[in-house]
Amino acid sequence: MADSYCPDCKRNTEVVFDHSAGDTVCSECGLVLEAHSIDETSEWRTFANESGDNDPVRVGGPSNPLLADGGLSTVISKPNGSSGDFLSSSLGRWQNRGSNPDRSLIQAFKTIATMSDRLGLVATIKDRANEIYKKVEDQKPLRGRNQDAILAACLYIACRQEDKPRTVKEICSVANGATKKEIGRAKEYIVKQLEVEMGQSMEMGTIHAGDFLRRFCSHLGMTNQAVKAAQEAVQKSEELDIRRSPISVAAAVIYFITQLSDDKKLLKDISLATGVAEGTIRNSYKDLYPYASRLIPSWYAKEEDLKNLCSP
Repeated sequence: MADSYCPDCKRNTEVVFDHSAGDTVCSECGLVLEAHSIDETSEWRTFANESGDNDPVRVGGPSNPLLADGGLSTVISKPNGSSGDFLSSSLGRWQNRGSNPDRSLIQAFKTIATMSDRLGLVATIKDRANEIYKKVEDQKPLRGRNQDAILAACLYIACRQEDKPRTVKEICSVANGATKKEIGRAKEYIVKQLEVEMGQSMEMGTIHAGDFLRRFCSHLGMTNQAVKAAQEAVQKSEELDIRRSPISVAAAVIYFITQLSDDKKLLKDISLATGVAEGTIRNSYKDLYPYASRLIPSWYAKEEDLKNLCSP
């Protein structure tokens, strides 16, 4: 509370500021000394040097170093059909007629952001995908190529580089119609272009079965105990010479664990959750079956329980 002169009390009194109404009120007599005050402070916490006067929260949106103008140019929104939108409609048409070198980039970044949101990816992966697309677009124009496949491939590579890999099927599900084959070709093209730019092989990051396991288990609604057992089994599987893809190994391990639990899962449900074909899961299960006693934690299943596992 601060002090201010009250004409009714005829002296300086403590005043209270009512933030909801914007009123300054005398704490002794209740007289409103100032009404509808404008709060010029920020609407949110910045956790910066709040005692200083250089509050940067009202200087517009964040800049984007990947765009020529830093992403700070003015964009006139489209009219929503009301009578007062004639001016914005005319200004919007004139703006569209002007040459904006970043127009295609902005649209590509919006598409990448939409795909990232649908997959629940963090902002660092989205930013990495934007950087990859910008590098490829600067090096060689992408006209004539499937734009949706190129953007999906950038997101796939970004997930790999940030150690948060997604399967091609998962990327394909948000790729606006691009097929797995098209995304695969686009990925090879992007890697080739970036390797030419860097003059060395491109680091994509190693995929492990454990990278997918927790997400697959979540899709199947498995218990925490089952998830923990599956994670231990996947870690032990890396010590074996199993020549299967990490996704197939993860699916087979989940099949192992669920067959030993009270809440058994059908092979069809595991295939749907993991995106791995039922036949591939069976073949991976067949390869892992001889090592069941080494893979399955002893605290989760006993030797007698392992004997009850269905033979491949």
